[in-house]
Amino acid sequence: MIGHYALNQYMKVSFSEDKEIAYLQFSKKEEGFACTAEDLESFLRSHNIVLGIQNDMVRRICSNPEEYFASRVPIAIGEPAVNGTDGRMVFAMDLGEDRKPLEKADGKVDYKDLVRLHNVIRGQLIAQIIPPQPGKPGKTVTGEPLAFKPGKEARFKIGKNVLIDNEETSMYAAIDGLVTLTEKGKINVFPVYEVNGDVDYSTGNIDFVGTVVIRGNVLTGFTVKSAGDIRVVGGVEGAELISGGSIEITGGIIGYNKGLVRAAQNVKVSFIQDGNVTSGEDVVVSQSIMHSNIRAGRDVICNGAKGLIVGGTIQAGERVIARTIGNSMSTTTVIEVGVVPELRNEINDLRQQLRQLLDNEDKTSKALYLLNQLANNGQLSPDKVALRVKLNATKQSHMREEKRIKERVLEIERMLEDTGRARVEVIKTIYGGSKIVIGRYTRFVKDPTERVRFIYSEGDISLVPYN
Repeated sequence: MIGHYALNQYMKVSFSEDKEIAYLQFSKKEEGFACTAEDLESFLRSHNIVLGIQNDMVRRICSNPEEYFASRVPIAIGEPAVNGTDGRMVFAMDLGEDRKPLEKADGKVDYKDLVRLHNVIRGQLIAQIIPPQPGKPGKTVTGEPLAFKPGKEARFKIGKNVLIDNEETSMYAAIDGLVTLTEKGKINVFPVYEVNGDVDYSTGNIDFVGTVVIRGNVLTGFTVKSAGDIRVVGGVEGAELISGGSIEITGGIIGYNKGLVRAAQNVKVSFIQDGNVTSGEDVVVSQSIMHSNIRAGRDVICNGAKGLIVGGTIQAGERVIARTIGNSMSTTTVIEVGVVPELRNEINDLRQQLRQLLDNEDKTSKALYLLNQLANNGQLSPDKVALRVKLNATKQSHMREEKRIKERVLEIERMLEDTGRARVEVIKTIYGGSKIVIGRYTRFVKDPTERVRFIYSEGDISLVPYN
């Protein structure tokens, strides 16, 4: 029997990088080797292992050492650190987009009931912040603390007509109106403007600070602009719809290659024909997209029962999903993913803003330096004192804005570099005549292909089966 001091000749101990796990390995394999569990535990303690010794494993090694001659086994396991959970924001109401017209007992559909909006009254709770959970430190096998990652604070993105409490944990409506998410996830409460019919010569163009609900059609040549959402119970012709939130159209868009439908958030519509549609996030179409130009910051989704995309150009920041792309007549259909022109424009604008900000900051710092010199010499007049206070406030404001811009620039740079999520998903068939572009790479489809996904892989566009 070998005592624990002599075990150094036969065994060695190693640790994981964070010392949460200790491993035992035989360095010398000798027939007839034997030791007691007490000696092996003493050997481990001599290597400062005081926590989480796996007693079952110790006994197995001692009873049958030759079985472990070629193994590296975990012999002690510490207490893992428990990372904190991030704080989050939760809405007091469901802001889901899935609104369906009310179906009556006789099977008829009441489209007037389509717009079941998220109306709130002044003072009503809109959302709350759930604080982060702190986490718990762990312990290494040698008894030292293992650091944990704390949860991040969540913050409101504050839009118009909302109030937050002093603790910044609850948000309330400042007016009666409609809760709307606009660009970059800001929460607003907008008043609602309703048109009980078509947008035509009787109404003229609409430009409203809140949300617009149209219980009819929008005819060719007319314009509807809204700081919030636009809901159209009918259809849209060659008109211009511009929304700071989302656009939802119960009928379709027949654009006659005129007009534009543009939303900062999402566009949801039953079909698009000869139309121009742009969204900051998703374009969701239940039936078909035909001979249209579509641009989505994130996804274009056309996967309903028909789910057809044919003709035109579809651009998406991440994914295009359709049942069928192109047709048997090989109509040219261009699908581009990993393309976010709005982000490229935004990052250029931000860099220009940053240059201007740094220039102004430099001027402010020079002016403050001169005022501080005068103050040190006791030569600061009352008007110069007021100016110094104002310039200090301006400098702090510039620094906050500079930090915000730099964070957004980094965020956009990461998004532009990431084509890993970019893909085209074909649930049923893609026909010859289709052109697939992912980032800087192009692939032409020559023959009909069933159930595939196009992804970027190792400098080329690859086809993989659609699951």
